[in-house]
Amino acid sequence: MPIYHKQGNIPPKRHTQFRRPDGELYSEQLFGTIGFDGMSSLLYHHNRPTMVKEIVKSTDMAPKIALEKHIRSLKLVSFNVEPKDDFLEAREPLLVNNDVHIGVAAPRKSITDYFYKNADADEMLFIHKGTGTLRTIFGNIPFEYGDYLIIPRGVIYQIDFDSEDNRIFYAESFTPIYTPKRYRNWFGQLLEHSPYCERDYKLPQDLETFTDLEDHFIKVKKQGTLHEMIYEGHPFDVVGWDGYNYPYGFSIHNFEPITGRIHQPPPVHQTFETSAFVICSFVPRLYDYHPKSIPAPYNHSNIDSDEVLYYVDGDFMSRNGVAPGNISLHPAGIPHGPHPGAVERSIGQKGSGELAVMIDTFRPLMVTENALKLDDGDYYRSWLNS
Repeated sequence: MPIYHKQGNIPPKRHTQFRRPDGELYSEQLFGTIGFDGMSSLLYHHNRPTMVKEIVKSTDMAPKIALEKHIRSLKLVSFNVEPKDDFLEAREPLLVNNDVHIGVAAPRKSITDYFYKNADADEMLFIHKGTGTLRTIFGNIPFEYGDYLIIPRGVIYQIDFDSEDNRIFYAESFTPIYTPKRYRNWFGQLLEHSPYCERDYKLPQDLETFTDLEDHFIKVKKQGTLHEMIYEGHPFDVVGWDGYNYPYGFSIHNFEPITGRIHQPPPVHQTFETSAFVICSFVPRLYDYHPKSIPAPYNHSNIDSDEVLYYVDGDFMSRNGVAPGNISLHPAGIPHGPHPGAVERSIGQKGSGELAVMIDTFRPLMVTENALKLDDGDYYRSWLNS
C-alpha cells in the first residue's frame, strides 16, 4: 500500500526536536514493518506511548480445530452465527492455517470500553452489513456496506457502529497485506491497467488527539493470546504523523472488472495479495462477448490452493443454492466448477450481478469447531446429476 499520507502537525525534519506548547518534547515513534526495511510511518505522541501500567490477564484465543486434514467441500451458512455485543467475542474463526485465520463476526455494540491492537496479524474486515467509523491512532475512516478495511498489525483502534445489525467477513493475515505487484510500477504507483487506483482509497482523516493521563484499557493480541492491560494515558494522543504504513478502506463497488471475449481466469479479480494467499473481488460485470463464449467458469483443479468464497449479494451464476452470507470451501486435491445446469444457463447471458469475496490460500486450511456448526452437511454432493 505504498502511498504517502499525513495528518496533523509534524516537524519539518524527522528525528529532530518537536516540542509541545508547554515546552516538553513530543514522543516520536517509528511504526514500521519487516524490521526497518518495510513500510513505516512516524508518529508524534503528546505522551510517551510506552506507559504500560498493569497487565490484568491473558486469555488463549487459539481456534479449536475440528478437522485438521480433510478433502470435503463445505458450505457454511454464516448468517446462522448469533450476534454478540462485544466486537472480539463476536469474531468466529472458521477456516485457519498458519498463514491466515478466516472468519465472520456479527457485533452489536461499538467498542467503547477498551481499545484493541492485533500484534500478530494484518486484518482485513469486509463490511457486509452495517455502517460506522473505524477510529484509529492514525485518524478515522467512515465505512459502509461493501467496504474493505485494511488494518496493519499493531494499529490501535476502536469501531463505532451506527446500529446493531452488523455482519463482517474477516481475515487475519500473518504476512502483510499489499496491493498486487502486477498492478504497480517500480515506484509503487498503481498502473493504468489496475482495476482501481489510489483515488479510490478511503484514507484516515479527522485525527483525534487526547492528552489525558488517565488509565485506559487496551486488549492486545499476541501469539494467539489476548492480553488485557492498562495504559497510563489515552492511546489516541498522536498530534501528527506521516508515512506509508497505516489503515485504509476500499469499496468493492470501486473495483473495475476486467473482461474479455472468452472467460477470464480468477486472477483478474485479484484485489489484495500476501505471500501466502490472495483476496479477490467478484463484482457485477459484462459477460464474455465471443459469439460462442461460455460465461460460466470452466472446471478447474485446486492443486495448490484452497478456495474460499464469501457470497455477498446477487445471483452467483455458477452456483446453485447459495445465498448471501454463505461461505464455500473448495479444498485442494479435487476439481470443482459450475453446478449442474449452470454452464448451459450462462450461455447467451449478457452480464452478472454477483458480488462476492474470494480468498485463495497456498496452504491447506483447517476447519474449526465453529465452522462445523454452520456446515449444511451436503454441499460436496451438489455436483451430482441427481
